[in-house]
Amino acid sequence: MVYIKRHLEETIMEMSKLFPAILLTGPRQSGKTTMLKELAAREERPREYVTLDDFNERHMAKNDPALFLQMHEPPVLIDEAQYAPELFPYIKIHIDQHQEPGDFWMTGSQIFPMMQGVQESLAGRVGVLRMSPMSQREITGAENAPFSVDLQRLLGESKKIEPMTMPQVFQRLWRGSMPRIAGEDGFSPERYYPSYLSTYIERDVRELSGAIDALKFMDFITAVAARSGQMVNYNAIAEDADIDLATCKGWLNILETLGIIFMLRPYSNNVLKRTIKTPKLYFYDTGLVCYLTRWSSPEVAMRGAMSGALLENYAVSEIIKGYQNAGKQPFLHYYRDRDAKEIDLLLEEDGKLCPVEIKKTASPDKRLTRVFKVIDKSPLSLGTGAILCMADKFSAIDQDNLIVPIWMI
Repeated sequence: MVYIKRHLEETIMEMSKLFPAILLTGPRQSGKTTMLKELAAREERPREYVTLDDFNERHMAKNDPALFLQMHEPPVLIDEAQYAPELFPYIKIHIDQHQEPGDFWMTGSQIFPMMQGVQESLAGRVGVLRMSPMSQREITGAENAPFSVDLQRLLGESKKIEPMTMPQVFQRLWRGSMPRIAGEDGFSPERYYPSYLSTYIERDVRELSGAIDALKFMDFITAVAARSGQMVNYNAIAEDADIDLATCKGWLNILETLGIIFMLRPYSNNVLKRTIKTPKLYFYDTGLVCYLTRWSSPEVAMRGAMSGALLENYAVSEIIKGYQNAGKQPFLHYYRDRDAKEIDLLLEEDGKLCPVEIKKTASPDKRLTRVFKVIDKSPLSLGTGAILCMADKFSAIDQDNLIVPIWMI
């Protein structure tokens, strides 16, 4: 498989000069190990690779961490570090004795239990980064630039990025963004996702929650996929999957922990008292959504009842990935109040709230921006708005609202 440059590479190398340890988290198969091995091959000093998927190595790391570090002297890349949190105190001792930047690179998939050990043992000594499935910009070879509603920057980028038609966008959306299938010569989704679900996701869910009914879990994750881009409805998901409410909430938390889904929190403050409190649910990989909801081709997905929700999920996840790849925290929300006024995305930057609507249309109407005025009640001022849509070029509705093609994000 041809290696595709990841935007997180530069951030990893910069932080490796500052921190003795780097921890890269994210879902399985997202390319963490492949990227770090690629970076290690470029280093001047040789870096050993060891994976705790190897039961002998895992046993040593858990039962004799001191011997493990003698056998695998830094600089070292420790894959699947979550399997041996017993290592972290010994890594701390080594770091305190040697103070050598970049000695330890670690990866992990099961974020929550591992993060507890990191926070307790390596606080202040480890740089933590998150990797998601590939972004549109990585796949197409464009430069990484976290999304911003900035006229001059967007104008410049519009001249560099190759435009995409709606069928091309849905082709990308349908294929998904997992490295094994993101390239045109990769696995087909029909071949990849069944194995991915059974081999990785179900296994990780079992390790985090104990025994599960595989059939009910498939019904559950399918019900979740059918509601991507919607406010979370625990009761409806539980009913579709024939599970109780507690199990539904637990499994959703696990999917979020594993980096399969993320929640977009609603924007609210003391002034906006009529806002809804329920988060919206999105998948990092729209290809998985399409597979689970049985859209057999990009063309069918583009014409189907979920096309708008799929496009919204795609746009929001691409924006999130852009920030993660730059090692930045995105300040993103959505807005909905009890009067059913809704804004798909609110981007907080430089003391302003920039409202963003996501639409499948190629010719957005100015009336779409009327709802942006609800932000006037917020303590933060209203920033430049944007309609993310299927337009064939970057333009503007007026001086305060831009038309941004989705292929630009």
